[in-house]
Amino acid sequence: MGDKGISRRGLIAAGAFGVAGGAALGVGGTALALDAERPDSGPEVGTATVPFYGEHQAGVETPPPAHGLFFALDLKKGTDADRFARIMRLLTDDAARLTQGRAPLADTEPELAELPSNLTVTFGFGPSLFAKLGREDAMPENFAGLPAYESIDRLEDRWSGGDLLVQVCADDLMAVAHAQRMLLKDSRSFLGVRWVQRGFRNSAGVVEPEKTQRNVMGQLDGSANPRPGSEEFRETVWAGGSGPFAGGTTLALRRIRVDLETWDKLDVGSKEVHVGRRLADGAPLTGGKESDDPDLEAKENGLEVISPNAHVRRSTAPDGRKIYRRAYNYDDGPTSEGTSETGLLFASYQADLEQFTVIQERLAESDLLNNYTTPVGSAVFAIPPGCEEGGWAGETLF
Repeated sequence: MGDKGISRRGLIAAGAFGVAGGAALGVGGTALALDAERPDSGPEVGTATVPFYGEHQAGVETPPPAHGLFFALDLKKGTDADRFARIMRLLTDDAARLTQGRAPLADTEPELAELPSNLTVTFGFGPSLFAKLGREDAMPENFAGLPAYESIDRLEDRWSGGDLLVQVCADDLMAVAHAQRMLLKDSRSFLGVRWVQRGFRNSAGVVEPEKTQRNVMGQLDGSANPRPGSEEFRETVWAGGSGPFAGGTTLALRRIRVDLETWDKLDVGSKEVHVGRRLADGAPLTGGKESDDPDLEAKENGLEVISPNAHVRRSTAPDGRKIYRRAYNYDDGPTSEGTSETGLLFASYQADLEQFTVIQERLAESDLLNNYTTPVGSAVFAIPPGCEEGGWAGETLF
């Protein structure tokens, strides 16, 4: 079945390439003049690529680009482990080509693949996938799912769960959209779309790569992150051992709606008390710069400098365990009442999902930001390790 599908797509692709010649149009002098005024980094961003093959999947330790797309798929009835493995071989081949600026075999618009713009494609498996394939024994430790956070969660099915996650990120929205279309096109026979979530950050060149970006609440988001490439990052994010997910990670994806109209009523000082950091530079209220560790013991006039319920205090695990968050925002435009439908796509990566749940339980229990934020979507996925050329994402599971 899989071989026939590839042959059929190859025939389609051959026809597409046959009619593509001569379709490009020239540009006038005005357009060329405008191009001359653009930053030199523009073309470099468009042709930039991130290696697909390797020890780890790209899209985790990779610097987050401007656009992030997360979509969850569910197995259709009759899709067994063998068929799913064939699908993953095909999707891996598609992703490997797209991320390097090459069109997949069945791409009828191959020109759209030529500017990958730091495109990454990352695959993850939900707990429900393991159950459907009868492979619960292969799940990472502590990966049954998230506990209920009834005090804060108002979860909606349209943003939650899923068998297979596909994370697509790039610095150009066209690259993201084209990759999404190709991956869905090659999987729709056996996988159905459960949900799609789109996020954004500052565009390439707007903020220096090593700088922490702000979220829609005006906060520097991710100040306490371990530094990619460091030993702390490796220990925080990548699973060790020798099991099928060694070299992989886990992802907790939470869609968090923000009540900006209420948040906007606070003055700067009040916002800083809620967060426990200065909004101007991200430094903890007890420190001088963003990288300083918050002093949770510091007092002034007998009171804690950092409030007992401040976000920075509640998000600090007593045992020192950390997570790595890749911050994206979403904005679906104003509602009919004119209020914001905006928030955060909280993407947290950690070697063991318990690293996340320990912190999330503290936040759910008592975090001043809970007055302005509401989790409306929640899903967890095991991100398998990377693969070598000729291999495929998830092969260690099978």
